[in-house]
Formats: sequence, C-alpha cells, structure tokens
Amino acid sequence: MPSANVATVAAAAQRLHTQIERVMVGKREATELLLVAVLCNGHVLIEDVPGIGKTMLARTMARSLGCTFRRVQFTPDLLPSDITGSHVFDQRTAEFSFRPGPVFTQVLLADEINRATPRTQSALLEAMEERQVTAEGDTLSLPRPFLVLATQNPVELEGTFPLPEAQLDRFLLRVRMGYPTEEEDALILDRFLRDNPIEDIEPVVSDTDLLALQSACRDVAVEPDVRDYISRVTQATRVHSEVELGASPRAMLGLLHASQARAAVNGRGYVIPDDVKALASAVFEHRISLQAQTNLRGDSASAVLAGIIESVPTPVEQETAGAASGD
Repeated sequence: MPSANVATVAAAAQRLHTQIERVMVGKREATELLLVAVLCNGHVLIEDVPGIGKTMLARTMARSLGCTFRRVQFTPDLLPSDITGSHVFDQRTAEFSFRPGPVFTQVLLADEINRATPRTQSALLEAMEERQVTAEGDTLSLPRPFLVLATQNPVELEGTFPLPEAQLDRFLLRVRMGYPTEEEDALILDRFLRDNPIEDIEPVVSDTDLLALQSACRDVAVEPDVRDYISRVTQATRVHSEVELGASPRAMLGLLHASQARAAVNGRGYVIPDDVKALASAVFEHRISLQAQTNLRGDSASAVLAGIIESVPTPVEQETAGAASGD
C-alpha cells in the first residue's frame, strides 16, 4: 500500500486533474506534465502554435491552486523593472521605496515570453533559480511556492527573441499541447457554447498544502540502479555524435525530482525506469543542442533523444524495492 504521504499526493493530483479537465479537453498528458512540474516546484515552458490552449492551461492550473497569481504579457517594449519592480520616490517621506513588480507572486504566467528582449528575459533568471530578486543592492525573497508558467509560439519568428540556453535551462519541463482530435473539437464546441468554464474553477489545493506535497515527493525512494540509469541517460546526451550541447547537471537533477513526482502522482513510493523514460524528453529536449549537420538533415531533438533513451540499457525493476521502502 502507498504511504500516507504518497497517497495524499496522488489524491491531490486527482483533484487537480478533475478541475483542469472541467476546462481543458483531451490534454491529459500535458496536464500530467504540468502537475509533475508543480509538485517539483519547477518552472514550465508551454510551447505550441497560437490558439491551442497554452494560456488557458496555465490559467486553469493557477486557479486550481490556492496561490497568488499574476499574468504578464511579454512585449518588446517591456522593461526588466516592469517585472521585478523598481524604487520610486515617495514625496511624503522624501525617500525612495521599493515597489514590487508582478514577479512577487506565487504563480507567474509569462505569456509569450519570447516576445521580450533578452535583457528583459534575463530579469527572470535570478527569480527562477534563486527564488529572489536583487534591486539596488537589496535582496528580496519571493513568496513560497514560486512557479513560472511561460508560453511561447515556436513558429512565429518576427518580433521574437529566442530564449538563451541559460534561460531554457531554468525550465524543468517543456510541454507541447498538440491539436485536438475531431471528437475533442466537438467536445470543445459543446463545452464553450455559452460560457467559459474557467470562471467556475475554484482552488482545490492551498499554497500550504502544495508546499507539503512538494516535500512529500522528495521522500519518494529512488534505488541506486535507477539513479545510475538517470546518470547514464544524461551522460549519453553529452557524448552522442549528433548532440553538440548535452544535458546539464541541473537537467539531470530535474529528471530525478520529476521522476519522484510522477511516481507519487501514480500512487507509488518509489521510482521505476518507466518514470524516467516518460519524462526524459520533456526534461531534456529544450536543453540540448544538435550538431549543425543534424539540423540540416531535419532531425529533431525529440527523435535524437528517443534514440538515446532506447540505446541505454534499462535496469530490471525490483518490485521488492518499493515494498521495502514502505509501499
């Protein structure tokens, strides 16, 4: 039987799934990835063509969490201080005081993040990694939890600025939505015929609950052979002939913690190799760079990663490991 902590995580994840599916149609995989990231206290890059539901998914998740929420529409004229905040002169006290920007929230939706200039994009680097903001020499902590849900359109290039590698490496997962099927289109037409169901979404997990759930996920057992498997998959991205820039140690740790969260979401107190396989592409794909000749052939990072994962021997699952850890 799952431990109490794992059972609590699984129950909370199911409540969040149910709430999100009141709005989103046919996005079970994307929703699960988003849930995994939230339970890891990790940031998410939601990427796809316009109109697929990227912003709707992020807003629905935010409304399902009892957390403070701010949305910033990124544009070329957006300044770093428009995100982090700035010091303003108070005529009453004749002193400068700091006016916090929208980053001082628990869930920040960075809509169309690649439309802002690199200077503005970099304003999020410290916040995403350190959960703090430095302004005029003062370091200010951000609320806990702190999550960035960012969206971008990978097709439109005019008026956009590609995210640098350092920025991409701060995102735990990249999520793609995909077009709905014909049956899902019919459900969407029916569901949104009169009103937008997102207006009826209520929080099902408080910010305090979320912190406890994130802590519980870190208690999920990861046996040495599974940790070794994660290491070997990471190393394989660094030595592959078609990869110029492999996965970083931060990416490897991200895969470890994401696998723990996925196991907990599925009611297990231990990680199995299938957790690693299911998440490796979402964790690594946006972090690796392919060789020029590979790009010219039209091969995608996803296809290369699929081959890498297939080439690394999978450890034999030890069901007794889960039982020994209290499952």
